[in-house]
Amino acid sequence: MGLKNDENRPIIIRKPQIEDGERIYHLVKQCKPLDINSLYGYLLICTHFDQTSVLAESNNEIVGYISAYINPHHRKTLFIWQVAVHPDTRGRGLATKMIMDILNREYTDSVKFIETTVTPSNHSSMSLFQKIASQLDTNIQKSSFFTSDLFGKSNHEEELLLRIGPLTK
Repeated sequence: MGLKNDENRPIIIRKPQIEDGERIYHLVKQCKPLDINSLYGYLLICTHFDQTSVLAESNNEIVGYISAYINPHHRKTLFIWQVAVHPDTRGRGLATKMIMDILNREYTDSVKFIETTVTPSNHSSMSLFQKIASQLDTNIQKSSFFTSDLFGKSNHEEELLLRIGPLTK
């Protein structure tokens, strides 16, 4: 996919649909260092979490995707699980636009906080969420969440919890 040379091509942002599951799976595989979930997981996200997830298309190709859900233990918190932007589409503010699309939906009107986890070495994700907090004129707090020992012998880096808010609409 050669999107870099066609930055003027429109990008459509919309809710995911069940037919998008396989294409999302293949996008995430191209977006290191993201963990790849099963295709079944992406199909569930497209059906059960479509109100809080988003994708971006350009020329009928999925170039961006965010999975998110309302935390069942904290109903005013949107948990952003995965953010994927195709390498040829990065640097155009697409992740920010997709997050704002989710926040501007009626379904998320009651959301007062955004939470996500980020590994300390993932500087681009850390920068994205700092930018989101700044754009929303609110605070961002970092704390330890999933320590590396919880991942067993996989050598998975710690996942820090980022909490952004409170949000005002």
